[in-house]
Amino acid sequence: MDRTEVVTSISSELYATEQSVDAAIAHAAAMVQAMIAGRNQLSISPVAGTASQSKAMATIAALSAAREAIVECHAEMQKDHRRMGWGVYAAGPVDKPLEWDDTPIRPTKGMLRAVS
Repeated sequence: MDRTEVVTSISSELYATEQSVDAAIAHAAAMVQAMIAGRNQLSISPVAGTASQSKAMATIAALSAAREAIVECHAEMQKDHRRMGWGVYAAGPVDKPLEWDDTPIRPTKGMLRAVS
């Protein structure tokens, strides 16, 4: 493989990892929601599910830490890539910040919608 193919392969794996962590967070949150809804539908006291629900929410917190770590990994890889002078490669969506900093990304108009 040449350098472009190797970098593209790594970029694709990084993007897939980021997507997998996001999906895991969404699934874990849906599970907590199902736990609460199920408990309510069965008229079970909130006390009965406290320990298991707490563990499920701890899972979400751990996945959030994992997401932050993979995003930091992405930023470091981007810095390394630029230091080596390899130009720009992109895999996955290209709508991302040019520089990794703490500046919040502002959503474009129309991204939020009312829900009931």
